[in-house]
Amino acid sequence: MANDNLSFDAIVVGTGVSGGWAAKELTEKGLKTLVLERGRMIRHQEDYPTANLDHWDFPHGDRITNEIRKNQPKQSRTNYVNTESTKDFFVNDLDHPYNEIKRFDWIRGYHVGGRSLLWGRQVYRLSDYDFEANAKEGIAVDWPIRYKDIAPWYSYVEKHIGVSGEKLNLPQLPDSEFLKAMELSCVEKDLKNSLAEKYNDGRLLTIGRVAHITEGTKPGAGRATCQYRNRCRRGCPFGAYFSSNSSTLPMAEKTRNMTLRPNSIVSEIIYDKDKKRATGVRIIDSETFEVIEYKSKIVFLCASTVGSTSILMQSRSSEYPNGLGNESGELGHNIMDHHFQVGARGQSENHKDKYFIGRRPNGIYIPRFRNIGGKTNRKDFVRGYGYQGGGGRGSNLSDVVKEMAYGPKFKESILEPGSWTMGMTAFGEILPYHDNKMFMDFDKKDKWGLPTVTFDAKIRDNEINMRKDMKEQAVEMLENAGFKNVSGYDYKYGFGLGIHEMGTARMGRDPKTSVLNKYNQLHNVPNVFVTDGSAMTSGGCTNPSLTYMALTARAADYAVKELKKMNI
Repeated sequence: MANDNLSFDAIVVGTGVSGGWAAKELTEKGLKTLVLERGRMIRHQEDYPTANLDHWDFPHGDRITNEIRKNQPKQSRTNYVNTESTKDFFVNDLDHPYNEIKRFDWIRGYHVGGRSLLWGRQVYRLSDYDFEANAKEGIAVDWPIRYKDIAPWYSYVEKHIGVSGEKLNLPQLPDSEFLKAMELSCVEKDLKNSLAEKYNDGRLLTIGRVAHITEGTKPGAGRATCQYRNRCRRGCPFGAYFSSNSSTLPMAEKTRNMTLRPNSIVSEIIYDKDKKRATGVRIIDSETFEVIEYKSKIVFLCASTVGSTSILMQSRSSEYPNGLGNESGELGHNIMDHHFQVGARGQSENHKDKYFIGRRPNGIYIPRFRNIGGKTNRKDFVRGYGYQGGGGRGSNLSDVVKEMAYGPKFKESILEPGSWTMGMTAFGEILPYHDNKMFMDFDKKDKWGLPTVTFDAKIRDNEINMRKDMKEQAVEMLENAGFKNVSGYDYKYGFGLGIHEMGTARMGRDPKTSVLNKYNQLHNVPNVFVTDGSAMTSGGCTNPSLTYMALTARAADYAVKELKKMNI
């Protein structure tokens, strides 16, 4: 891109789910917008090289290799970066180091689209159980918004991205604007029927709510119905699941108001202490190391929780020596995730005459049924959790390998389906503890001369007590449904494994205890908005990306109106 145009109406930092939405909304409202991405360009369809390959097309059968372990040692320990087909969508850990006081798994994809190409696509609304919890329990600070403030924006986003799911009318899990729901398998239906028959505490099973088009089309780059290939993390050439690349960025480009600049690492936001406004950003070209300053009227930070918080912390001045807008001292604190890797699995002796067709990119969901009133309330922990998982039927291959079988009977046995199995994993809320934090090491720098991030976070008694219940209830539900050989597990969650970092620049009502106001503005720098996970005041127990998108669309609408009024 030519550098002759250095001034814009708006700058958006990041191109993931939040950055894509900011780009779409601001450009469609007429703002000349510079969109900055620290990673490389990824073009929809043409830059998904492994999208149509089978596992036998890869040199090592699409498995993790020693090269992956060498270049991505921290990410590969998580079991997420474990295939040849997706390794190039994750950063090289050696080029992008970070520090851990306690183990922290930071999964990153630096490219246009960010983790919108890699996410699990589960989308759930928060409810007033979530927005009111901090205030009711005296934990951290109160959210400055309630469900009614964001509900119209949830609908606005959902109608665009396409959400497959089932209406339930649950107060703790508000319904979305749904497309046709995907189907449950026979063993999933067994568990669903058992929960309805044997529990009266509000627990139930539904199909997951997932950002996939299951009927019709949606706007963007030719977005069509899901093909049930379940190769989503390689990039979807059909645009069936929502990503920035297939949806919001093409729409922003269509306005001719967007200038997209990849390979652009934002080192800081430039602040004018006299105007008490940001005047733009300073970037480092990741390939040439050239330093460039861009000017704008407003800045949207959407670089992901850790990325946006790092930029704010690096934006130091005499007025804000600890980071831009950090009057409260809360910047970098209160980091949250969702703890999981605890649940149960079992086998079914039924349905030997049944199998399934296709590769459903979705699973089951059991919504929160703890601490929502009456007999559901617990004394040993606050907040709640939900279950994700699924049931399927594999082959007998694992059994015959153990026996080292061979010959004609071996060939017959590997073609014979095995038993139906059912598994469920709980996802629970982590409270916003002030002492769980990230901070910058200004003495230990990366190859671009920028400080590196240090993490210091752990789960505590509330989560540990919750995990006991997560495991016990999973075992009980499967046994009550008639599953055999039921076994519970707890794989000792490590922070970051949920890939839902949140809370390090939280929203609040008071500049002395929070970083952002109810419109995601820095309290004292009103032309800077932060709309990714760092804005979260509490985490809830559901996948948070839908909330980021809704907050971003809402903030963009507000920003443009304020800009026209000349208030910012």
